[in-house]
This record gives sequence, structure tokens and C-alpha cells, in this order.
Amino acid sequence: MEDDIVSEEDLLVRHRKEKKNLQAQVQKIKHSVPKGDKKRKKEATDEIAKLEEDLKKKHEEELAKLVASSNEKESVEEVGKGISKLTTDGDDNEPTEEVRKISKAQKRRDKKAAEEKERERRLKEQELENLHGDRHLESEKLRQILEDMDLCVHEIPSDGNCLYNAICHQLALKNIQTCNYSTLRTQTANYMLSHENDFLPFMTTKNSDSLCTSEEYQKICKDIATTPAWGGQIEIMALSHVLQVPINVIQAEGEPVKVGQEYDKDEIILTYHRHAFGLGEHYNSVKPLAEADNPSDSF
Repeated sequence: MEDDIVSEEDLLVRHRKEKKNLQAQVQKIKHSVPKGDKKRKKEATDEIAKLEEDLKKKHEEELAKLVASSNEKESVEEVGKGISKLTTDGDDNEPTEEVRKISKAQKRRDKKAAEEKERERRLKEQELENLHGDRHLESEKLRQILEDMDLCVHEIPSDGNCLYNAICHQLALKNIQTCNYSTLRTQTANYMLSHENDFLPFMTTKNSDSLCTSEEYQKICKDIATTPAWGGQIEIMALSHVLQVPINVIQAEGEPVKVGQEYDKDEIILTYHRHAFGLGEHYNSVKPLAEADNPSDSF
């Protein structure tokens, strides 16, 4: 029956809820392992891996079934429209008056509805592709790394200011200070300008591997302060000195990038994402896993 068909939105909401429930179950399993019990730890790891794999397989099958049923429904509707258009008043096979009165406005609405269905179909296909894509794989690895630290991702908007906004969130979370990205950008630029000899040897021009000139370096610092220029490791180093705090950047592949270890303060933790958005790299903040209040907080 048509009433039994689950909508894409409902299915994805349920999937997110099931993922969140699984994360809670995983934490219970981890906390149930006695310290130093290697055998139980291995059993728990295997159990968690199986639970995650089973849920992943279940979600893939349900999404595939939804796409297939949606495509079938659209085909039936198209056939129905064709039959309706062929409906006649008599034996002369002339179209009915109702068919002839279909307005241009109705045709536009039909076209818009068809385009919307096509968009939804592509979204469903993209969702299936994302289950195996770089973004999903990277997110899963980061989630597992952070869960071992009793942390989860706190999403930061992708607007060019993600590094600075992520650090602002960390500073507020740790009650170090309250600030905004604009303030951090200005402080970063000023510090780099006053310590040119420390940073210039590591700066290259955008379109080549040539080292920046002093004039080009000053232009970069101006852009840091006045534009949404994306921040990287150089800016992280400068921010660590400005704030006098250690910064730990967690990534899915490779060891964490740690700077400012000379400062004896609680470290700021960020996550680095190579595949979060089509436009390029991205930084997020983190927060305690217990504070994950919606599925997007822990992917």
C-alpha cells in the first residue's frame, strides 16, 4: 500500500536516530571493559565493529529499496498520465473536454513537480553514493577517534572563517575567553607582521612554490585581517602564540598536528576535514560526547 512507503526524510531521520543510539550503545560497551583486560577489550572491539557494519548494511539496503520503489512509482504515474490523455468521449477517438481544458498554468505546475521529483531522485542516489564516498569514510574515522577521547564534532559553518570560529568555540567552551573571528583574524595578522622573520621562510605564492617576497607577505597578512581567507597551519601556529595555548588538530589520516606545546595550559582541540565540502578543506570544533544533542554533532 502507498501509505506503507516511507519518505526519504523520515528514513534519513530514523537512520540518524539509529546511529546516535548505536553510539550510546558503543560507549556502554567500551565502559564495561575492565582496565587491563585485553581479551575483553578485543571482544568488545569485535562486537562494536559488527554492530557498526550491520547498521551500515541495513541503512544501505533501506536506501536502495527506497530509490527503487520511488523510481517504480514515478513510472506508474507517467503511464497513468498517458492513459488519461488518451481518454475519449466517443468512438471517434476525440479528446474529452476535460483534457482540452488543461491550462498552461497546470502544465507549468506539472513540469515543476516533475523537476522536483527528479531532484529528489538525484538526492537519494547521492545519499547512497555518500555512504561509500571520501566524506563519509573520513567522518567515520574522525568519529571513532573522537569517541575514544569521549568527544564529538561541533559543526562550524563553512564560510572561510571556520578556523577562527572553531577556536572561538573552544575558548568559550574552556572558559578561557570570549571573542569573535574578526578579533582573532586581526590578532593573527598583527602577530605575523611583527614576527615576519619567523613565518616568511615558510610562505609561498599561491600559484607556485616560490617563496613570498616581503611585500607579498604583508599582502597575505592584510588579507588575513580583512577578508574571509582560509586559515591553515601557519595561522594556527600564530594563533597558538597569540593565545598562549597549545592547539591539537585531529585528522582522519596521519598523526594529530600539535603546536604550542611549550604553553602549560589546557589544549584547544580542532578537527581537520579534507573532504567535508566540495570547495575544499574545513575545520570544526569538538565538545564532550555527553553533550551531543543531535546526530550532526557526531556525524
